[in-house]
Amino acid sequence: METLNNRGADEAAEQEQQMVVNYTPLEILMDQGIAANDIQKLQDAGFHTVESIAHATCRKLAEVKGISEAKVSKLKDVAKGMVDVGFKTAADALEDRKALVTLTTGSVEFDKLLEGGIETGSITEIYGEFRTGKTQLCHTLCITCQMPVTEGGAEGKAIYIDTEGSFRPKRLQDIAERFGLDPTTALENVAYARAQNSEHQMELLKTAGAIMSQDRYVLMVVDSATALFRTDFQGRGELSERQMQLAQFLRQLTRLAEEFGVAVFVTNQVVANPDGMSFAKDSTKPIGGNIMAHACTTRIRVRKGRGETRIATVVDSPTLPESDCQFAIGPQGVCDVTE
Repeated sequence: METLNNRGADEAAEQEQQMVVNYTPLEILMDQGIAANDIQKLQDAGFHTVESIAHATCRKLAEVKGISEAKVSKLKDVAKGMVDVGFKTAADALEDRKALVTLTTGSVEFDKLLEGGIETGSITEIYGEFRTGKTQLCHTLCITCQMPVTEGGAEGKAIYIDTEGSFRPKRLQDIAERFGLDPTTALENVAYARAQNSEHQMELLKTAGAIMSQDRYVLMVVDSATALFRTDFQGRGELSERQMQLAQFLRQLTRLAEEFGVAVFVTNQVVANPDGMSFAKDSTKPIGGNIMAHACTTRIRVRKGRGETRIATVVDSPTLPESDCQFAIGPQGVCDVTE
């Protein structure tokens, strides 16, 4: 019996180690002849993993102050030798995906809709009108991501970028008590930042990359991704610039999701659809247009139901069918509907 227990403990430790090591720190490049001051320059520019070097364009690396074209060429050669950026079989891709975990939403029905919960390693977008539960779901995920894998968590920390001033630590305490976690420890495991404008929002992603390279983070929340872009760029004259900046922001989010294997969860606002009739089934549409739609792996629309009931609909996903479910917003976060 003792042998079986030891074997089980070893397997659990091995699984945990596989979950932790999913990227290569940039400091490893010193063993390949890259100078320490060059690594520091790259880190200051937002590159914290060998994967980020392998995936970046030469032009982007050349923009880093103090990194010459010759150094860029050497960096790319070394990184490509350490990171597999070529073809692989579908069987290998399937094995890679088995390492991904899902984070419970706090609602059994919502988890069923998403076939387990919010997926790590990709971007999930949720959009809807005000008071539909978007921010409440963000708060709930910040707690559930800390729970054991067997309970729908990922045993990691969360990063929360707030652009609307709606982050409430007290809410996290209430949700932590519901799931049996220590409220003080739960709050310590959430890194929070208030973005003041769209440029600051972009800068925070560099900081987030540095934070995630130092510890085990499994969730990154941006609430909301489009609010500041919507106010900083106004009118049709600035629409093209806004979309270009938004695309850059979303590209950085995708990079962080793939490099660190975190679940990126973003909320989005909606606008009235002038093309739709007032009596149409849905007279609103999410902000960001096709750029937002293409960047997000999974898109979920939420709308109000009766009382505290909300309705979630999968709008776009490479694996999930278009379907919907009901959930509720309770005193301790997202939960199931109780009649």
